[in-house]
Amino acid sequence: MSFIGYSCIRCGAHYPKDLKIDSRGCPICAPVAPANLAPVYGEKSHADSASPAVGSGDQSLWKYSRMLPCSEEHMVTLGEGQTPLIQCSRIGSSLGVADLFVKDESRNPTWSYKDRFSTLAVSIARSQGARVVATASSGNAGASLAAYAARAGMECVVATFAGTASPMLSQIRKHGATVVSLANKVDRWTLLAEAQQRFGWFVTSPFSAPVVGGHPLAIEGYKTVAYEIVEQRSGNVPDWCVMPVCYGDALSGVWAGFKELFDAGSIDRLPKMVAAEVHGSLSAALGEGTDCIAEQKLSFASLAVSIGTARSTYQALRVLRESSGHAITVTNDGLVEMQSSLARTEGIFAELASVTPLMAIKILSERGLVSASDTVVAVVTAGGLKDLDRSTDPETRYETYRTTEDAWQWLLSRR
Repeated sequence: MSFIGYSCIRCGAHYPKDLKIDSRGCPICAPVAPANLAPVYGEKSHADSASPAVGSGDQSLWKYSRMLPCSEEHMVTLGEGQTPLIQCSRIGSSLGVADLFVKDESRNPTWSYKDRFSTLAVSIARSQGARVVATASSGNAGASLAAYAARAGMECVVATFAGTASPMLSQIRKHGATVVSLANKVDRWTLLAEAQQRFGWFVTSPFSAPVVGGHPLAIEGYKTVAYEIVEQRSGNVPDWCVMPVCYGDALSGVWAGFKELFDAGSIDRLPKMVAAEVHGSLSAALGEGTDCIAEQKLSFASLAVSIGTARSTYQALRVLRESSGHAITVTNDGLVEMQSSLARTEGIFAELASVTPLMAIKILSERGLVSASDTVVAVVTAGGLKDLDRSTDPETRYETYRTTEDAWQWLLSRR
């Protein structure tokens, strides 16, 4: 397929491919009801209709390059994608869903799903002649963009805020990016908007409010999660796909991938999508039957800081409505314990935000919305080392034994 322009996901207005992406989304909708754009592709070939998988990038998500809005000529890759889909029956049974699979995105090069976004973002930036890429990030997006910018030989600037997990800040800096930490979170957007206007930086993240989502072309990288899930399940579609959601870029991209497969006749049904969120803006909008995402009161400081937004987006709400899905609000209660349980029972150490889908599955099961016989895929978006400073007590001390006899006495006492 060839990328030929954009269309608004709300009003359907079409725009040329050289439209300047300024974070406001559709220029028509922006003043009243902001909505993100989506790429429009030209006529599909017979090969496109048969299967999304092709080609030379078969060790990364670029095996699907025919379905992406950037040619392999400009590809910047670190081998992202092709992450495992792991059956997790033990923890699934404890949640009321024995047929549970985890799509482990921590296996990506910078240990998060953001690499699927960044490989597209930096490839497109390079194709457009950009010299600097930038993002507003609490961690994963910044670390990922910094790595891909380094790979491309480009400069990267990450605007962040006080309270960002220190392991991720260290990761960003190790990749050579410039980190700008601002006391006021909103000032990050002002900085990026001015940088785009004055210096032509390629900004990948939102930088205006209300947020509509990330760069629409880079979001296409998330489609490949859906392609892989279907391939790894030999063409079988799960009943549910549950994801942690902030602004819904990945939710929107994964749903687009499932829809493309359905439209091509590669699958015969679509899964229900579930957003695990923190402060409940999507839950409120679904409950009220409105398209207006309202700002929520931040009643607690979430440990899952990367998804702790007070207001999500229309693109996320649209996916939940189209898929007959749900938004589930997850608090801090039980989050660290669930992280430990996943690590102990299945060997998967996930970031705290990545554990929220398991919390959501438990709630769905308790409410009778998910059947015990349903097949559920939980997308673990990042690894647990990312926010180790939040999930462990720095004051914890562990015993050191002077002799093997002392060690044996302790071991035997635990049996």
